[in-house]
Amino acid sequence: MPMKLFDEIPRERPATPLLDSFDHPAALRAMNLHQLDQLADELRAYLLYSVGVSGGHFGAGLGVVELSVALHHAYHTPEDRLVWDVGHQAYPHKILTGRREAMTSIRQHGGLAAFPRRAESEYDTFGVGHSSTSISAALGMALAAKAQQQPRRVCAIIGDGALTAGMAFEALAHAGHVDANLLVILNDNEMSISENVGGIATYLARMLASKPYLKMREESKKVLSHLPGALELAKRTEEHMKGMVSPATLFEEMGFNYVGPIDGHDLDTLTQVIENLRDLDGPQFLHIKTCKGKGFLPAEADPIGYHAITKLERPDASKAKRQASKPSPAQPVPRKYCNVFGDWLCDMAAKDSRLMGITPAMREGSDLIRFSQEYPQRYFDVAIAEQHAVTLAAGMACEDMKPVVAIYSTFLQRGYDQLIHDVAVQNLDVTFAIDRAGLVGEDGPTHHGSLDISYLRCIPGMVVLTPADEAECRAMLSAAYYHPGPAAVRYPRGTGPGSEIPAHLDPIPLGEAQLQRTSQADGMRIALLAFGSLNTAAAEVAERMDATHLNMRSVKPLDRKAVLHAADEHELLVTLEENVVAGGAGSAVNELLAAEGVQVEVLNLGLPDAFVEHGTPAELLHDCGLDADGIERAIRARLA
Repeated sequence: MPMKLFDEIPRERPATPLLDSFDHPAALRAMNLHQLDQLADELRAYLLYSVGVSGGHFGAGLGVVELSVALHHAYHTPEDRLVWDVGHQAYPHKILTGRREAMTSIRQHGGLAAFPRRAESEYDTFGVGHSSTSISAALGMALAAKAQQQPRRVCAIIGDGALTAGMAFEALAHAGHVDANLLVILNDNEMSISENVGGIATYLARMLASKPYLKMREESKKVLSHLPGALELAKRTEEHMKGMVSPATLFEEMGFNYVGPIDGHDLDTLTQVIENLRDLDGPQFLHIKTCKGKGFLPAEADPIGYHAITKLERPDASKAKRQASKPSPAQPVPRKYCNVFGDWLCDMAAKDSRLMGITPAMREGSDLIRFSQEYPQRYFDVAIAEQHAVTLAAGMACEDMKPVVAIYSTFLQRGYDQLIHDVAVQNLDVTFAIDRAGLVGEDGPTHHGSLDISYLRCIPGMVVLTPADEAECRAMLSAAYYHPGPAAVRYPRGTGPGSEIPAHLDPIPLGEAQLQRTSQADGMRIALLAFGSLNTAAAEVAERMDATHLNMRSVKPLDRKAVLHAADEHELLVTLEENVVAGGAGSAVNELLAAEGVQVEVLNLGLPDAFVEHGTPAELLHDCGLDADGIERAIRARLA
């Protein structure tokens, strides 16, 4: 049955009678091929509709509709374990596993999580957010099943992008040499490994995964094992046969039985092959080719642009929203912090030929598009390999180049060892532009930049800067760049307060706070010491409570003089940061006061000692008590 194609996202809920007939995938396993084809069409239609309502990751899910159906048809989930990598591709899986009607709430405050989450469903076997973890986790589950003498089967589904990370290859190397029943499915949707999907390859894949061939293969092993050298010769002959028509050699050498590549949208072939491989002992590797955005024509044509979408407004609401948000001629359109960085990078590159730009697969997110086009010889996308990105920068710095690493706060955690040993220990001149610092919103706890001040501040020689607005962000990037050692600027996702951005590249002085307001109070005098994004709320609270407001700007080096003066002139110091309190900027203030023997009351406000859920940044800041009302409430509670 030909796949149903869509050229627009349904505004109304589509008719999905077969999909609506069950809430758990056990019913799916009784369906015939014709019903599975119909189910795949209905699943794709409902996915388009639900993401149109909620917004969210889009293209990857469309590409694995057939795979999701085939997996839940072949495996006895949740007893068998399906481990999805990253989670961008898990929306169809969520729809098939009892969360269909809740899909319109995905990524919203109190709704479904953006990624697989163990606490959300027994079908979500492993929580993910960062990529390239699926094979390690699935191997652990397979080895546990073996130790427990349980018959359950385990399958890891990983994309070709995620396979670029070193962790995935570490897991493959281990899995190929332990006796564990594991199927790894490579979802290859960007032609990054192989292009040879076609008649011969599909026929070979069917043959290699067919029961007669597999039985003959195992029986031949038993016979040839009694003949000196014959088994090894047969094995090498089989490998060379596969290598002529498929990229099997690498995975075979790692100890896997490789099958593929096959068309990941051919539900008949896909179902047969997965069912056959499911019951084989030992490590199996299935390579499938899919199209990101499959079935939705605009997404097929622009898979990057349709990786994720915002929710669709109804035409009348959308028009009213555009009119309401339309800036006046005198009002500039606020710039996103990532755009401020992208412009700064190009401007600094024009001034300094030593600048080199590095990103671990975040060209669009970190706004390196213009830089990659204007300076292609100085732009390095290392794929999903954060550790390599940091050490690559260290190597460049050793040769007097000026590397700038554009990376998300939560992803820099993966390169932390390299940041310490390869950059900081050697005091190398590397600039880190840390995007998505603080609460990023709908992607939830795996993507919040909640920890970077704490994990950066403790590194000897590290400079850590926190801009309050777009203009400071540009000036701080210059300050970090000119500093002859490791330096980081951490800035939030989205737009700032709308400050005018200068054209020059002048830096701010390091370790120098900025007095924004002086208290006129006769009684209890309060000083707000705000770091980064919370300066906007701090300014509002300072006006309400007649408090002094200091924009601290620099976490490390800390403005020692400003802190001690504030402690001398005020009875209560309140530190504010969009980072966990433990080990954060407030802790730096506490340590300075303790070292100087200064006794003054201090209230540290920041993110809680918990993983913050998903929602809009405004909703989450309210929940954490870090909006203006929450900050004022906390201060008045301390005064009481």
